[in-house]
Amino acid sequence: MIQETGKHPGELKDMVTSPGGTTIAGIAALEDGAFRSTVIKAVEAAWKRSAELG
Repeated sequence: MIQETGKHPGELKDMVTSPGGTTIAGIAALEDGAFRSTVIKAVEAAWKRSAELG
């Protein structure tokens, strides 16, 4: 969707969530558990390993 719309990911998130709604509650729980940081670390680790393997 980012490529199709050219919108920032945060803007897309705002389009599908409402204050006090269920989706934003779920996103908040993921953020409390450092989900974003964990995903970034996983992608970096995979990328580094890919480079090592050639």
